[in-house]
Amino acid sequence: MNELAARVFSVRKRRGLSQKQLAHLSGVSESWVSKLEQRVPRDVRLSTVRKLAAALQVSTTYLMGGRGDTEHEVEPDRTLWAPTYQALIGLAGQPAEEPTIDSVRGGMEALKEPLASNRYSELAAMLPLLLRDVETLDGDGRALRSQLLNTTGWVLTQTRQFAMAEPTLDRAIDIAEDRLDAAAAVNTRVWLHLRQGQLDQARTLATKWADDMEPRFSKATTAELTMWGRLLISVSNAAVRDNRPGEAEDAIKLARAAAVRIGYEALSDTSTTRTFGPVTVGMIAAENAAVMDQPDRVLKIAERISTQPRYATSVSRLRHQLDVAHALTVTRRHAESLAVLQRLAGVAPEWLAAQRYGRDILSHMFTAKRKLTQEMRDLADAVGLPY
Repeated sequence: MNELAARVFSVRKRRGLSQKQLAHLSGVSESWVSKLEQRVPRDVRLSTVRKLAAALQVSTTYLMGGRGDTEHEVEPDRTLWAPTYQALIGLAGQPAEEPTIDSVRGGMEALKEPLASNRYSELAAMLPLLLRDVETLDGDGRALRSQLLNTTGWVLTQTRQFAMAEPTLDRAIDIAEDRLDAAAAVNTRVWLHLRQGQLDQARTLATKWADDMEPRFSKATTAELTMWGRLLISVSNAAVRDNRPGEAEDAIKLARAAAVRIGYEALSDTSTTRTFGPVTVGMIAAENAAVMDQPDRVLKIAERISTQPRYATSVSRLRHQLDVAHALTVTRRHAESLAVLQRLAGVAPEWLAAQRYGRDILSHMFTAKRKLTQEMRDLADAVGLPY
């Protein structure tokens, strides 16, 4: 925080701006800018730093000194996640029956439904047994091991258990026999960087792998195109947050070309329920618009996106719905925003409860209301918002 305050102060002075002028250019309140430079705020959102960076014409990474804290590590539920932690370090015991390639592959396929529905308690019960069993396999076991470690790292990242997710994903990358499996784990690793505000690391890693895996369109398989496209939207995600809009747009254009070539939403890897295609590119374009404070553009893009995705409760789809809810809130269409949030609470309660973005949207809505309805109070309880 001290480094952020010092850099904002230094760049503001070099630009010849007063605190009032910086506040006007960035859309951040003058009192908040003053408090920041006095090192008062304890919790600074990445979106706020990006606004300051845009106003000061520097990268977000520069202001943060290369570090960020968009989302903080959570203390894991010891009862729920301890078996997974133990399995990751080889302390899960021995299976009663000898596992086979087919039994492990079947178990991994069974993970897809709770993965798609974000049912973390079910995943926490299933993962330890599979992690134990996959370690006993020979032959194709190494490939399955890499895929399962990527799945586990994806779940740990989603539930903000970053310290354990990092070595899990690094191991998945290291032991991968197939470059597409390695790239899938890299893509999850990039997401882990993004969730922690490590924008430069995310952008550099995604760019390197996207460059290395760029396919020849005339000969590329769907699997190659989907993975390349996924890496490109990761580049765009990191770049737009780092106040590099040109780089973000270039990456989106390339991703869109890959999506058009595929023509539909295809699974991007065998480890998760992530897809890539025209709908995914549209959702990322909307997300970029949300980051750049363009709510009207978010809603315009959302109108063109299919309402019948392959996985209606995928993380990408749910995140897109939060972008729509945010755009509706800032354009004062509160009833419509509330309806979106209520749908999310109904289809993905465990996921929504962990989303700071959802709490921010609801908090913004509440400031514009003199009186809260019972529906609003119920939703505040669902997202863990004190009011």
